[in-house]
Amino acid sequence: MIFYGFHGIYPEERKLGQRFNVSLSIYTDDVLDQKIKDLKDTVDYTKIYDEVKQIMEIQQFQLLEDCANTIIESILKKFPLVIGLKVIIEKPGVPMNATLSSVAVEMERIKN
Repeated sequence: MIFYGFHGIYPEERKLGQRFNVSLSIYTDDVLDQKIKDLKDTVDYTKIYDEVKQIMEIQQFQLLEDCANTIIESILKKFPLVIGLKVIIEKPGVPMNATLSSVAVEMERIKN
């Protein structure tokens, strides 16, 4: 998923914005997965996309870690069939005096 957001430590990043790439791996219950016959029996990834889009494009974060935690908490709370997930947020435009193609944060959480 690719979003334009206003995240970063520096005021310029939060003012001008930039592109962010977000990848999610959603974990569900293997036993329930065997019974999927209809969309209502599973996680609607279009709704997951809409939730991540709201977080990435409307909210502002100084740290990608805070953003990733917000995505994880929101998905686990709003989608009861999701028992865990991994989120990777990649920031291609890095304001550093270095040669980097991007930086990324990866977080994973499983419901207790």
